[in-house]
Amino acid sequence: MGDVAYVSTAEPVGAVRACDYANRERKMEVFTMRKNSVKNTRINAEVQKVLAEIIRSEIKDPRVPSFTSVTDVEVAPDLKTCKVWVSMLCEEEKEKDALEGLKRAEGFMKSRLAKELNLRNTPELRFVLDKSIQYGNHMSQLIAEATKNLPDRPEDEE
Repeated sequence: MGDVAYVSTAEPVGAVRACDYANRERKMEVFTMRKNSVKNTRINAEVQKVLAEIIRSEIKDPRVPSFTSVTDVEVAPDLKTCKVWVSMLCEEEKEKDALEGLKRAEGFMKSRLAKELNLRNTPELRFVLDKSIQYGNHMSQLIAEATKNLPDRPEDEE
């Protein structure tokens, strides 16, 4: 039998070859999802549906009004954080208390979310007050006031 020779091709520690870097980038694309991907959109919708149901039926904090709706949800592509926009039908003074009540119930909602949805990670919830509905109502009132004094326009007859 002949002698076997082993050749060491070891590179210095920390050296990264170009092909290894390209492969690592491709692997990272597989494990992370993009912000506007179909999968992320579907996860956002499911999280929004589950959180709305939890807030509506399971949160017993008296600071949270019964007319609290989840208007939008944005789950980060890495599933670590979740921004939840909520709209409430209450006075402006009570909105801060209601947000505090939601923040207080975050652990409970996170555990219920983990039971309902099968996600790799259960995201941390961050609640943001959504004033777009209030703004829309205010603008409608301003338009109604502005057009109240205008004479009626005759309808076009064909």
